[in-house]
Parts: sequence; structure tokens; C-alpha cells
Amino acid sequence: MTGSRATPAPTATAHDRNRGGLALLVIASCQLMVVLDVTIVNIALPHMQKDLGFSTENLSWVVNAYTLTFGGLLLLGGRLGDILGRRRVFIFGVLLFVFASLLGGLSQEGWQLLAARSLQGVGGAIASPTALSLITTTFREGPERNRAFGVFAAVSAGGSAIGLLAGGVLVEWLDWRWVLFVNVPIGLLIALATPRFIPESERRPGHFDIAGALTSTAGMVLLVYGFIRASEEGWTEALTLGSFAAAVVLLAVFILVERGSKQPITPLWMFRDRNRAGSYAMMLSLAAAMFGMFFFLTLFVQNVLEFSPLRAGLAFLPVSAVIAVSAGLASQLLPKWGPKPFMVVGALLAAAGLGWLTLTDVHSTYLGSILGPMLVFGFGMGMQFVSLTLMAVSGVAPKEAGAASGVLNATQQVGGSLGLSILVTTFGTASRNEASDQVPKFLREGTPAQLLEFRRTGQLPSPWGDQVLTSGVSSAFVVAACFAVLAALVALFVIQVRSSDLARLQGGATPLAGEGAGEDAETGPGAGPDTDRPAKGR
Repeated sequence: MTGSRATPAPTATAHDRNRGGLALLVIASCQLMVVLDVTIVNIALPHMQKDLGFSTENLSWVVNAYTLTFGGLLLLGGRLGDILGRRRVFIFGVLLFVFASLLGGLSQEGWQLLAARSLQGVGGAIASPTALSLITTTFREGPERNRAFGVFAAVSAGGSAIGLLAGGVLVEWLDWRWVLFVNVPIGLLIALATPRFIPESERRPGHFDIAGALTSTAGMVLLVYGFIRASEEGWTEALTLGSFAAAVVLLAVFILVERGSKQPITPLWMFRDRNRAGSYAMMLSLAAAMFGMFFFLTLFVQNVLEFSPLRAGLAFLPVSAVIAVSAGLASQLLPKWGPKPFMVVGALLAAAGLGWLTLTDVHSTYLGSILGPMLVFGFGMGMQFVSLTLMAVSGVAPKEAGAASGVLNATQQVGGSLGLSILVTTFGTASRNEASDQVPKFLREGTPAQLLEFRRTGQLPSPWGDQVLTSGVSSAFVVAACFAVLAALVALFVIQVRSSDLARLQGGATPLAGEGAGEDAETGPGAGPDTDRPAKGR
């Protein structure tokens, strides 16, 4: 009798593993589709400009329209899944993203493409935080969830590089419209597979915090818009200052609304946990560094090294590979060492890679000067994103998982926009200073044809223009390295791994917040002597 009962167990376990693997494939595919859309259009921008008649200034809105709606609606998207059911909301977000991608690819006018990109951002904002919260409800805490978070973090961190590669392939071999059309079959497959492999979460009774949703969304949109406009028009421009002022007012109102709400869209107790608040701060800084690295290296390899779109995309492929390897190693070692060592070392490696890139000059080569620091940066970011993701959502009650993951995603988008605007300002200042030295040299040494073209366009040709660009890029990397150092300091002095954190990573019996007696409205999940006790040696 005993033997007959024991026989089916391995089969059932294998079935569960297979089903869990397929569920993770669906979730990771959605996250990859949403994340890479931030960068996949970058290489296609010149072709979009030519076909749809964008001015250079308006062309930036092809990217900005997506970033604004994506970053601004992430918190609302996370909350939708908590209340209406995560699988249901996940499928809706994916299908909305697919529909917007189809409209964008069919656009015949510039405004049509911008409207489609905005709608894409709405779909991404619904699907992305729901995808992360689905991991917390689909996989058990411990090694199983650690592996799932490792895959999710690798996809999130490597999506930008993959987007550049995919954009180069699609533009060079097909047409710019395919950077949007490619989402249609992928998204439909995800929507069809989701009901088969992902269980529906329990719907939580309650109502939507409309006032909180409106003030947070409007405040974040204005904040992101202010950063983007600052990079284009300057920090003292009237509309830039007005956007920042309005954002501060709206976000202050949002905090007041959340403090008085019985069912807030973002429970403020999440920020009272030092580890979660520290993780959000680190994500803000590291996203700024990561967005800057991809942006400026893309400029450098295409303008100075003269790579084609496809070759430029291939140049970033090793970053994605090393991020995946690093994330996998970190997810396996986290239960033994805890997340703090990986957070500190990962941030320092990212800072070292960016510091190495500050040595870039006009004589730099891809193999000799770019590949090495990119790999160091990518290895650090891979272990970093796994640790940050686990720390940000660990111990959160299931009913609040969408809100926690929404904040994490929102800090990444806001951090990227904020950091990139600061780095672009740094780039512009350094470039102008270098141009003041290079223009006189060009006027003395340039050919008559080059001088005529300069008077017509105002653009310095190579090698003088390369020197200006490289000087600006090198200065931007100095500031990006400072962002990574700031993240390392937060990890070192703010993050404090507790015994309950290690128990959850090791699959221990520590209950989730909201499933035991450790949760209340003031202190949040896990408040208690054991939860707050630092783990020795961690």
C-alpha cells in the first residue's frame, strides 16, 4: 500500500515543474515584449522620420509618448490586477498592447503613430506589473520563486539590449513598421497560452482609489515629462519648471489622499520598511545608469565607430548574455548568502564598468574599449536586478503584490527618465565646451567643401565632430558611474537582511504578510521582533 501510494509522486512533481516552466515562459515573454519596446524603436527612428514627416524635435515623442504613459500608469495597472484578478487583467493588457502595436505599424500620419505609442504604454503599464505579481502568486516562496525572479530580472535587465538587436535586424532586413508588427503574433500567443498555464488569482473585494489613481498618474506623467523636456529645452525653461511644480503639488496631494484612504492604490507602509524603500531608491539610481549606458553607447558605435543598425544591435548582444548568466548565478546563491552582498557587489561592478567607459575616446575600438566594460556592467546588473526584485516584493501580502510590483516598475521608468535627462544635460555641456576648441581647429584645417557644409548644417564633420561627441559621452559616463556608486552606498548602509528574509529565500515556514499576525495598517507586513531581527553575518 505504501509503495503504491508513493509511486505517482515523482510524476506529479514533474508535471508541476513543467507547468511552472511554461507559466514562467508566458510571463517572461510578456515582460520582454513590454521592456524591449522602449529601445526597439530607437534604430528605426530615422526611417520613421522620413516616411511620416516628423521634425527632429517631434521625432523624440515617438519614444516619449510610450515612456510617459507607461511610467505614469504603472501604479494603476498594478492595482487593477489586485482587485479584478491578475490573469484577467494580464490578458487585457497584452491584447491592448497588441492592438496598439498593429495600429502603430499601420500609421500613415505622425499623429497616428504617436497615439498608437501612447496606447502601447497603457497596455504595457497594465501588463508589466501584473506579470511580476503573477510570479508571487504562481510560484511558492523559496528556491522555486527565486529561480522565477531570476528569469524575470534577467529579461527585464536585458530587454533594452535585445531591443536594439531586434530593431537593427527588423529595420535592415524588413521595414521600420515591423518593430511594431512583431508584437502582434507574440502578444496573441501569450494571450492564448495564459489561461492554460497560469491560474487566476483570487479577486479581492474593494473599490478603486480613483482620487489616488488620478493624482499619482497625473503627477508621475508630469514628472517624467518634466525630465524629458529638461533634456530637450533646458532646466530653466518655463514649461519644464511648470511641469516639475505641478508634479510636486499633485504627488503631495496623492500622499495626503493615500494617508486617508481605506484602500489606497499604494499602501504607504511599504515605504516604512527600510529594505523595500532602499530597493526602490537603488532601482531609481541603477535605472538611470542603465538607460544612459545604452543611449550613449548606441550613439557612439553608430556615429564614431560607424556601425550599421544591425551591427550596432549585435554589439549589445553580449550584454544580454552576461546579464542572463549573472542573474541565474545570483538566484541560486541568494538562499546561502542573502541578497545584500549581491546588491553591494552588483552596484560596484556596474560603477566599475561605467568608470571604465569614461576612458572612451576617438581612438577607441569595440573590442579594445567597449566590450570589456559592457560585460562588467552587465554582470553587475544581472545580480543586482534579481536581488532588488526579491527585496522589493518579499514579504508583501498577496493582495498588495500588484501595488508593490507597480512601484518597483514605476521607479525604474522614472529613474531612467530622470537619469537620462541629467546625463543628456551633462553631455550637452561637455560637448559645447569641446566644440569651442574644435570649431577653430576645423575652420583652419577643413576643406572648402567641408566648410560650406558646416555653414549649411552647423554640424562638425569627422574627426572634429567625433571628438565633440566622444567628449560629451565620456562626461556622461562619469555621472552615470556616480549613480551606480550611490546605489552601492544605499545597499551598504540601508539594506539590512533579516532572519525572516533568509527563511523565505530558503523556503522556510515564515508566513507571508497578511497570512499571519504580523500585518497591520501602520507597520505593514512582517512587523514583529523576529522579522526585524538582522540575520547574523548577512
